[in-house]
Amino acid sequence: MKPILITIDVEECDIPLEYGFSIPLEEQLAISKEGVAHFMQIVEEAGVPVTIFCTGVYADNNPDWIKSLNPMHELASHGYFHGHFDASTDLKNSKDLLEKLSGKQVKGFRMARMQYVEENEILKAGYTYHSSLNPTWIPGRYDHRDKPTKPFFEKGLLNVPASVSPWLRIPLFWLAFKNFPLWIYAILAKRTLRKQGFLNIYFHPWEFADLSKYPLPAHVKRGHNGPLRDKLRSFLQQMKGEGEFTTMAKMVKSYE
Repeated sequence: MKPILITIDVEECDIPLEYGFSIPLEEQLAISKEGVAHFMQIVEEAGVPVTIFCTGVYADNNPDWIKSLNPMHELASHGYFHGHFDASTDLKNSKDLLEKLSGKQVKGFRMARMQYVEENEILKAGYTYHSSLNPTWIPGRYDHRDKPTKPFFEKGLLNVPASVSPWLRIPLFWLAFKNFPLWIYAILAKRTLRKQGFLNIYFHPWEFADLSKYPLPAHVKRGHNGPLRDKLRSFLQQMKGEGEFTTMAKMVKSYE
């Protein structure tokens, strides 16, 4: 069965800052905590294991949640802070903290906003894979249309790209999920799974929380506080039988 990877970047909800709205850290964490609860309830009711890329800041403020995670899920690193990054310290410090709180080895890393990090730095910190590449063009962010769409090794580190559709490289990330009609998104996801042999999509916890008080663009907050949760439930149900829901660490074993 072809692997289906449902992943979530558990972080401080700092997206209002990108649109000029000030929001204190305590509130950022509270929004994400609300969204995490909704997301985890959905995937656990569906029996779907997920890979959780978590920042050190969120983990440090929610240690009991880290310790109580269902064993079917994988815990990976999303750096220490979501808003800024120092490769010389944050890679190792976040990994050490997550391992200390969970009692389990952390193998994976994903950089905030899918930005580039030197592979040697990730390897040096002790990770075996990373998933920080979206092999498409996002205006104002990055242009990776020349990059592979399937897992590949670079400088000895396995890179697991986010999924994009065949040919046109339509990104199947969080913005596509919330803005495309579900029937279109499901067709693209199933076609990508068949053609590329795996599916790797990612969400954020704050997408599933109440964002009504924040002046975010409609395409960013669409589906918040309820409809997106129902959409995710339907999508998971539609994908059952198309492949095998699994964690990134388990899929990575086949490349070792």
